[in-house]
Amino acid sequence: MIVVEGLKNQESVSLIDNGHEAGVTAYSAFKNVIIISNIQNLKRVERKKMTEIKELFDLEKTIAASLFEGKIYPWEVLDEIGDFILKLGEELPEEEYDHPAEGVWIAKDANIFPSAYIGAPCIIDHGAEVRHCAFIRENAIVGKNAVVGNSTELKNVVLFDNVQVPHYNYVGDSILGYKAHMGAGSITSNVKSDSGDVLIREPGAEHVTGRMKVGAMLGDFAEIGCNSVLNPGTVIGKHSNVYPTSCVRGVVPPYSIYKDKDHIVRKVL
Repeated sequence: MIVVEGLKNQESVSLIDNGHEAGVTAYSAFKNVIIISNIQNLKRVERKKMTEIKELFDLEKTIAASLFEGKIYPWEVLDEIGDFILKLGEELPEEEYDHPAEGVWIAKDANIFPSAYIGAPCIIDHGAEVRHCAFIRENAIVGKNAVVGNSTELKNVVLFDNVQVPHYNYVGDSILGYKAHMGAGSITSNVKSDSGDVLIREPGAEHVTGRMKVGAMLGDFAEIGCNSVLNPGTVIGKHSNVYPTSCVRGVVPPYSIYKDKDHIVRKVL
């Protein structure tokens, strides 16, 4: 069963469902939310991969744009973040970035609270704020004007510009797009309970990452509600919202609202 917003009662529509094109009949309209059923005349069609870098991120909104060159999927960069930081750090202008420790570069206009821990390698870009008791372990790029809040932990991540992880978040082996925001207590779970390789499934495709640790990929402007868990390999499309206290697995399409696994509705634009 599929939930779609913005249709009229008994209106026939066409949509892509699990990699197929379906002729469907809409019914039970209530407050612009329609339950779709009676799928007929299925046929295979091509569709965009919602997990591709170009569908998730504006690469002009990160100092790490060249890290993504030649890659199709964002998790392909996870093994390269540390080496990339060390190479890029040596090229950063000394008049703009302090170099307080081996492998650490911090923009002079960034605001780093005294109790924050910053491990190497790490780059913290212009205007970023790292608050009390933040724990930046290693391999972290913190974008321009980003906020890393109290008791937030980062490990092997790229935070694009203006990302906010402001309260009690864990973000590991993850990429967060421009202006993505994680509510208080929300985390990215990056290891399966059986410690097996992470698979990422979307309609019409299954991606074998070859990695035991993959957190979440959040598209630009993604909003994650408080105390939500993003399970290993979760991908949240651009401009999508996740309800508080959600347990999310798989791929959430762009411009969607995730209420629970059976109720993912399209935003009315």
